[in-house]
Amino acid sequence: MEIQSAFSSGLQGFQKANEDASKAASDIAASTSYRSESLQQSETTATAQLQTQTQPDLTQSIVDLKVAEFQAKGSANVIKTADETLGTLLDVRV
Repeated sequence: MEIQSAFSSGLQGFQKANEDASKAASDIAASTSYRSESLQQSETTATAQLQTQTQPDLTQSIVDLKVAEFQAKGSANVIKTADETLGTLLDVRV
């Protein structure tokens, strides 16, 4: 594997983790604000069931956020390893 492709893979993984974390955080915020709004309103059972189906799942969003954290840590380790490998190659070369 080339050092450049390792850096690229790490960077792409880090960017994906950032996007996933942003989406999960947005879903968490939407879910919590939605729940507080629905508690304040008294509506029919059919409307409440329809709203429950459209709201983001809070548990899944929290899991997605944790997955994004581990993805970011893994990508950081890939970048760190590529950096160390490049340093070793430079030391051997010089």
